Parts: sequence; structure tokens; C-alpha cells
Amino acid sequence: MKRSKRYKAALEKIDKNRLYGLKEAIEVFKQIATAKFDESMEVHVRLGVDPRHADQQVRSTVTLPHGTGVTKKVLVLATGEKIREAEDAGADIAGGDDLVTKIQGGWMDFDAVIATPEMMKSVGRLGKILGPRGLMPSAKTGTVTDDIAHAVKEVKAGRIEFRVDKTGIIHNFVGKKRFDDQQLFENARTLLNAIVRARPATVKGTYVKNIAIAPSMGPGIRLDTSAVLKEIAE
Repeated sequence: MKRSKRYKAALEKIDKNRLYGLKEAIEVFKQIATAKFDESMEVHVRLGVDPRHADQQVRSTVTLPHGTGVTKKVLVLATGEKIREAEDAGADIAGGDDLVTKIQGGWMDFDAVIATPEMMKSVGRLGKILGPRGLMPSAKTGTVTDDIAHAVKEVKAGRIEFRVDKTGIIHNFVGKKRFDDQQLFENARTLLNAIVRARPATVKGTYVKNIAIAPSMGPGIRLDTSAVLKEIAE
């Protein structure tokens, strides 16, 4: 694969013969995130799970203490007074079956979807559209709820969903280059601790196998997994 000069310059700043602590890796991230936009800091975690088994799925939500640096456009699917409640809480768009029909027609101008339980009969028709995009509301992630106001405020405040993919890896971003090092550290620590707490009871042996961080447009920085797990527990 042909690499750009910027990418090659970033590689030179990473010592491939060592594993980094989280705080050290964040310092390197700041040095190699040199694209012409405010790059995100991505966290990639390889887990010792077999996602083919339902009892080894890892999926949950966590609210990052400093947010993600991205303002999400929140869509709420509800009826009656719940629509007003959603709007008062800061939802960008709120409505009922009319919005379900609009989404079926190809409209996707939103970043998160929250629904009331009574709307799920209609929302179920959107599974093939929202599911592959990670937008399908779920009680497990707090996006199917009667407490619409709380859910909207949580998403707006920086709540993110994490889930293991079919290869056993979780991919999330936890902030922007413009964040200071401590903010990035605290956000990453919050996500990693949430992943540790989400360990399925059926998983045997090593749960967190490898951790790496990377800018949106740059190479990965490998972390010392055991050292990082101690570092974030302090």
C-alpha cells in the first residue's frame, strides 16, 4: 500500500519496538495527528471473546466525562406529550410514524435515535436500515425508554455506545486533538473501564488482549495492555 509523506513522517515518531503507556501514547497521538482538520483519537480494543456466541457479545454505553467533541443530531420517535418532552430536553427532531416513513424513504439526517417502548412496533420496520449503521434503538443501550428527557440529555452530553464487532474488536473515538492530554486520558480511561466491567461471565482466560490508539488519519500506537489496565485503575 502506498503511504503519503505525512503518514510516513508519523510512523517515524512511533517506536515500533516498544509498547506505550496510555499517557505516553496520548503525547505521541498529539504529535502525529497532523491532518488539516481536528482529528479524533480512536481507541481500538481486541477482546478474548467469540462474538459468534450470544453470551459473549459485549455491548453497552458510557458517558465520557469531557464529551466526544462532536455535537450529535438526536432524533426521537415518540407520540403525544413525549414529543414535547423530547423537544424541551434538546432533541433536534421529534415525531412519530411520519418520521418512520420518512426514514424508510431514505432520509438519514441524524446521528442518534431514541424511541419510546410504544413506538417500537413501528421502529421495528427500520431494523435493516438503522441496524447496519448502529442506530437501532435498544433498551440495553438506554435508547428505548420512557424517560426521554434523560436519554436525550445523556446523548447530548457525550454518551457513546460500544460494541464488539465480528472480529472481536471494539472501535470508538474518545475526543479530539484540541482536547488537552488529561481530558483525552480521562475519556479513554472511562471507556476502557466500561469495557472491562462489561466482561461476559462466560469468557475464560485473557479478556482484554490488545489496546491501541490512533488518529483519524494516521498509524496506530500499540499500548502495554497490562500496564494500561493498572494505569486506568489508579
